[in-house]
Amino acid sequence: MILTGPRIGERVKDGGIRIDPFDPALLQPNSYDFHLSRRIGWYTDDLLDCARENPFEEHPLPDDGMVLLPDRIYLGSTVERIGSDHYVPIIRAKSSVARLGLFVHVTADLIDIGSYGQLTLQLHAVQPVRVYPEMLIGQVTFWTPEGEITLYDGKYQDSDGPRPSQIHRDFEAVQ
Repeated sequence: MILTGPRIGERVKDGGIRIDPFDPALLQPNSYDFHLSRRIGWYTDDLLDCARENPFEEHPLPDDGMVLLPDRIYLGSTVERIGSDHYVPIIRAKSSVARLGLFVHVTADLIDIGSYGQLTLQLHAVQPVRVYPEMLIGQVTFWTPEGEITLYDGKYQDSDGPRPSQIHRDFEAVQ
């Protein structure tokens, strides 16, 4: 089941959901809106390799915005640190952002239960679009799990800012 906005607010107050900073005005009927941080990054090679660490640059997002170009993946992050040991967060673009052709999560919208930190956003524009620091860009929903809970304890725990892929570590672990 999905939590309603009022229930999300209650669970933030009692610690069942962590959102920092939290603003009750950002509660929606069944989600919580989040902001794009002031940091953005991208890979510098044209060919990305799953078995190797890929060169990545992070930059401040200028106050007057930055144009995201098609055929490139940009990594941003939320201003808010978000997570829960009791619910499964799922992130999506705000519909107003999606209507401009900006994908905010591409395919990795599920956040593991027990994960906490600034969420990395995989930004992809279908045509050039300008984004701004601290704009409302997406929303998070919280879902009730069924079954025994195993908390996330992985390579992206406590993320701060946009985090590039760490898939190469999976290859290193089997060698």
